[in-house]
Amino acid sequence: MSTSHSDKPSAAPRIDPRETARKLLQTELDGLPADERAVIERFIARRSVSRNIVREFESGRRLGDRIADRVAAVGGSWAFILAFLAALVVWMIFNTFVLAREAFDPYPYILLNLVLSCVAAIQAPIIMMSQNRQAATDRLGAQHDYEVNVKSELEIMQVHEKLNALRERDWAVLVELQNRQIQMLQRLIEAQAGIGTGGPTPPHDSEREPS
Repeated sequence: MSTSHSDKPSAAPRIDPRETARKLLQTELDGLPADERAVIERFIARRSVSRNIVREFESGRRLGDRIADRVAAVGGSWAFILAFLAALVVWMIFNTFVLAREAFDPYPYILLNLVLSCVAAIQAPIIMMSQNRQAATDRLGAQHDYEVNVKSELEIMQVHEKLNALRERDWAVLVELQNRQIQMLQRLIEAQAGIGTGGPTPPHDSEREPS
């Protein structure tokens, strides 16, 4: 048995993103940045814009990025500072008192200064690499927050429009009900007036003669 095309459910009408931008944002779609146009498309398609920025960034890290982050995390901890301070104190005590004349780095500790300079020269760029990655993550997070805020604004505007439409419809219904009630009251008043002028009022029970 063949099925006619009219039996198939009709597809939902396609919402024009240009009309949406003009209606909700009071601007043309072509004048919006690419990220805002993408948010409007997701808003029309009823798709979410939220995503895990940290997970996306972590999945794209290379081995050098992980090493830089690890070095920055260790170098900026109290454990590293205390351990490095203890190593300096041991170095100076050994070369000043323990080894005495056979010290391999006597005062003013030229070798120690060279080691510290090399550590600083290597550690500083690694920390800057990690800071650059963190700044990129912050920028990506700020962009994501902006997209979520734009979509939230669109949702709120749409809710306000629906509420306004419902309020206007309910107001029209209330006006119609009030008009009907006024018409009914007018009919009742006219009916009461007709009864009052139609003839003498029948006597009450107290005015009737006893049988």
